[in-house]
Amino acid sequence: MLTTIRMSATRRAVVGDLCYGADSENGDRIDAPSEDALFMMISELNDSDNTFVVVQPDGDDPVWFATVASSDEGGYEIVRRDTARREHEVTTATSIDTIARDLTLWIAARDHPGRQTRQVTES
Repeated sequence: MLTTIRMSATRRAVVGDLCYGADSENGDRIDAPSEDALFMMISELNDSDNTFVVVQPDGDDPVWFATVASSDEGGYEIVRRDTARREHEVTTATSIDTIARDLTLWIAARDHPGRQTRQVTES
């Protein structure tokens, strides 16, 4: 699947009409992160100064977000929240590959401000 990425006036990556990003505790940011980018950010988590990554739409009061945090017991705690769909899920996992893939699919299914919806009409 090919996606057009352009830079907005505020230097944010805009995928189609989508504008969201992943931010880590240490200040790293990746706009419209791919599965590989999420894998990289999660693999760089530690339990001292870079303990979490947050993915959410840009702007005030985002309607959805996902976080991945390093866990004291090893592995990661994943939180997915979508207020528009009344979803709130907290899970744990150890496979960074699985976490990155699942988050990529979850993010793709979210409502994104400005996303044009496809409408099917019968003729």
